[in-house]
Amino acid sequence: MVGIKKIVVFGATGTTGLCCLEEALDLGYDVTAFVRDPSKLPEELASQVTVNVGDVLNASQVDDAVQGQDGVVIALGTRNDLSPTTMMSEGTKNILGAMDAHGVRRVSACMSAFNFWERSKVPERFLEILADHERMIEALKASSVEWVGVLPPHITEEPGTRDYTVEHGRGPGRTISKHDLGHFLVTCLTDDSHVHQLCGLCTKVAP
Repeated sequence: MVGIKKIVVFGATGTTGLCCLEEALDLGYDVTAFVRDPSKLPEELASQVTVNVGDVLNASQVDDAVQGQDGVVIALGTRNDLSPTTMMSEGTKNILGAMDAHGVRRVSACMSAFNFWERSKVPERFLEILADHERMIEALKASSVEWVGVLPPHITEEPGTRDYTVEHGRGPGRTISKHDLGHFLVTCLTDDSHVHQLCGLCTKVAP
């Protein structure tokens, strides 16, 4: 897919969201960061992006942020809070509604490699977050947009290589650099091969 020049990142101040901003800027995109608290955005990034302050649960604020964009990255998360939530799925529904209203076609959404696992094998403490990820996937599949589901394994602080393994429908490995995750969330927007796929990815292991 060509023609994506402007993207908005939801969840832009989280670990993954910040890496999405950095990678998108490095790749030459016109970037909007949708944030609840602009003070959490590092100054060097804030000076290079359009900062849109709002709550992903506020449909009107989401609509304003999506209007005029070519693509969307969803990097919503709850940090270390593993309690029951519908924030990520309800926020995703607001984003999808705004995309439909404004004719924005392509979105990538970050969830978890646990979505590939049998539920009986998932550590119990993650089940509530996983349940909301499942609701996100259901919303994506029910939408009319061209979505890419990105399901990373454990996210590390290692430097990015931009050379990593991606597979559809399964998790190919145990870890991924946060920088490479951000890179894929941005670059998959222009790769038709990933549309309507749940993508697992991991750092390449040296032979």
